[in-house]
Amino acid sequence: MNPFDPARLGPVTLRNRVIKAATSEGRSPDGMVTDDLIDFHVAFAEGGVGMTTVAYCCVSKQGASAPGQIVMSPAALPGLRRLADAVHGAGAAISAQLGHAGVVAQKRLTGVTAVAPSRFVNPTSFAYCREITRDEITAVTEQFAAAAQVAVDAGFDAVELHFGHLYLPSSFLSPLINRRKDGYGGSIDNRSRFVREIAARVREVVGDQIAVTAKLNMDDGMPGGIWIDEALRTVQLLDGDATLDAIELTQGSSVYKPMYLFRGDVPVKEFAKVMPNALRPGVRLAGKRVMGSYPYRDLYMLDAARQFVPVVRYTKLILLGGITNRDHIQTGLHEGFDFVAMGRALLREPDLVNTMIADPGARSRCTHNNKCMVTVFGRTHCVLDPDQRYRATAELSGEPASN
Repeated sequence: MNPFDPARLGPVTLRNRVIKAATSEGRSPDGMVTDDLIDFHVAFAEGGVGMTTVAYCCVSKQGASAPGQIVMSPAALPGLRRLADAVHGAGAAISAQLGHAGVVAQKRLTGVTAVAPSRFVNPTSFAYCREITRDEITAVTEQFAAAAQVAVDAGFDAVELHFGHLYLPSSFLSPLINRRKDGYGGSIDNRSRFVREIAARVREVVGDQIAVTAKLNMDDGMPGGIWIDEALRTVQLLDGDATLDAIELTQGSSVYKPMYLFRGDVPVKEFAKVMPNALRPGVRLAGKRVMGSYPYRDLYMLDAARQFVPVVRYTKLILLGGITNRDHIQTGLHEGFDFVAMGRALLREPDLVNTMIADPGARSRCTHNNKCMVTVFGRTHCVLDPDQRYRATAELSGEPASN
C-alpha cells in the first residue's frame, strides 16, 4: 500500500494518508481566524499533507482551555470559510477539532467554575471543578452538534471530536474522575455513554456531508485512570454505533504529567522563563517531577494502539506518536492502521510529506527537544526555525516582525 495514494475517509477522499495532527497554534489572539493562522495551515497543505487539523475549536466559551481559541459560532464563519478555501486551494482537506475543556478550563479565562463528571480538584492547577448536571450534559452534546454544523457551513471536510487528554468527554471515561451514580457513571459502558451521545448527535446533524473522527485516549498516565482494557471497550462501543469514520488513538492528559503524551526532553528551563518571577524557582526545582519524564522512541504509541486493530469493524484507525519518516508510516499501515497523524515533525518541516515522496529515505529534522511546547504561551513554532523564532521574538518585544 502506497501511503501517498488517495484514500477515503468517510465521504471525503484525502490525497494521501498523512494527517497533520491538532497542535496548539496561538495565531487567533481575538478568537478569530487570522491571516497568520491561514498561512500556518496552508504551509502544511502546500507541504503535501492529506488533511490539516485546526486545533481546539471550542464548542462554547465555557469550554475554552486557553486564551485566543476559536469558538465555533456564526461570528467565526467568515474567517473559517477563508481558511477552508485557502487550504483547499493548496490541495489538502481541512478538519476542525471540536472540544470542551471541562477540568482543564480556567475560571479566570471562562468566568465560571470548571465542570467535571464529579467534583474534582485539578492536580496541576489545584482548581476546583464542580459536578456537571444532567441538563448541562445534554446542553454540551448540543453544543458539539452546533459546532459541527458551523464546520459544515464553513466548508470544512471533517471534524475531530476531542475525546482525549481528560478534557470533558474524556474525563467521563476516567474511573478516577467519574464517580457518578447515575447512567453516566459506574461501568465503562455507562462512562462511555457521553462520548457515544456526542458522536451520535454530531453524525445526526452532519449526515454524510463531512467526515466525523474522534481523538480518544488509550490511557491517560494517571494511576487509577483510563487504561487500555476499558478504552478497548469504549472503542468497541463506538465502532458498533458506526457514528465515526475514524478514531485517532492517543495517550496522556493536560491534567497530569503532560510529558506522557509528548515523550523526550523536558524543557524545564524554557518553561521557567515564561512563568511569573515568583513561580520560576519552583518550576526549576519541581518542573521535571510535575511534568513527568518519559524517554522518546519512534512509534511510541504503536504497542498500545495495535491492541485496537482487531476491535473495530466499521471505523478506521489513525496512528499517532513518534512518526517521522516513510518507514514509520509504512509500518503503521502494515499493522492495520488506515492513516497516520504527525505533529512535531511537521511543525519542524511543514513540507516533510513532499520531501518523503521525493526521497523515500528522507529523515525528519525534528530533535524532540520539545521546546516547541513552551511556545504555546505565545505563537506556536519550532524553535529551530529561524524565521518563525525571529518573528515570535519580535512580536513579544514590539519590534517589526518582517522587513
